[in-house]
Amino acid sequence: MCKKTRRLRGKLAEICRHDSALLKEIINGINLGFRECEFQFRNRRWNCTIQRKSMRKILMRDSRETGFVNAITAAGVTYAVTKACTMGQLVECSCDKSHMRRNGGQPQMVNAATAEAALERQQRQQLPLEEQQYQRRQRFLNNGSSLTDLGRNRKPGGKRGRRKFWDNIKFPQGEWEWGGCSDNVNFGLRHSRVFLDAKQRQRRSDLGTLVKLHNNNAGRLAIRDAMRLECKCHGLSGSCTVKTCWLKMPPFREVAARLRERYDSARKVALRNDGNSLMPEMPHTRQANKYQLVFADDSPDFCTANPKTGALGTQDRECNATSYGYDSCDHLCCSRGHKHRVVAEYTNCKCVFKWCCEVTCEKCLEHREVNTCL
Repeated sequence: MCKKTRRLRGKLAEICRHDSALLKEIINGINLGFRECEFQFRNRRWNCTIQRKSMRKILMRDSRETGFVNAITAAGVTYAVTKACTMGQLVECSCDKSHMRRNGGQPQMVNAATAEAALERQQRQQLPLEEQQYQRRQRFLNNGSSLTDLGRNRKPGGKRGRRKFWDNIKFPQGEWEWGGCSDNVNFGLRHSRVFLDAKQRQRRSDLGTLVKLHNNNAGRLAIRDAMRLECKCHGLSGSCTVKTCWLKMPPFREVAARLRERYDSARKVALRNDGNSLMPEMPHTRQANKYQLVFADDSPDFCTANPKTGALGTQDRECNATSYGYDSCDHLCCSRGHKHRVVAEYTNCKCVFKWCCEVTCEKCLEHREVNTCL
């Protein structure tokens, strides 16, 4: 993205030329996304490998694999930049203190209702223009499909699609106060959008561009919608006289697992006649919402190696002979069969902690059964 700096304009050019600290966190986020992609798909036919130009070939198609890579990358950048803000590693941001309100220097006590109202006001103020346009377009499309909605006894443009990120937050009972150091997820969302979406937004709208922008946004929303509330009690002798709460991101692995589930249920889409929006490829199929992943091209066959598509095949991949899931030898080996062998390995054992501060271990010989695809 930053190689051709002479052609860059706007905030993306500022990041590439002047903001090395932010660029470092963006790179960390991209690497985090790829590492997690490899973990989530380690037991599948497509294992998200970046070896031998495979990933470059995969990303040339708008398949569901490309959709997941784009989503997990956008989520990784959002996560890394937000975490850097919380840790004080970026001078342009810090903790999110927008929820905290003070009356005459005194903390303001809130409850679930007032906290939701404050979060809604904040989201409305910080919602970017493209997100507002997306929501208006989705409301129009939902109203336009009123015959389908009425046929299912649901009001057109009803509650569906109005999900808010705080719907998943469990607010404590009674009154409490905002405090601590909330993760500044809005800063992470904004800069992930600036860096990853800038190139696509400079082009004319086509199917590939809209699919990538949709999946990028779905990845970012997976971070925002997974925010949780953490609280700490204050008082004498362990009592909870005052409860202070703040918003925090979950572990990134949880977000990646949720995106992998959306990969499994991704929707195939086509370009609408207006050229600016997506529609289901199959008629009478429900419109994909902004949280779901979408794709336009069918996935290649990952069972056998194919340099044209980037598929590396599953030959010599390790499988599980006792499993019935994606890692089973029958599925992973594409019914070609597998070979079984026993390998001897030296592992650390009988480890002892010595004060201070050393751990000593012995080497033990262990035998392990290994199954690999033919």
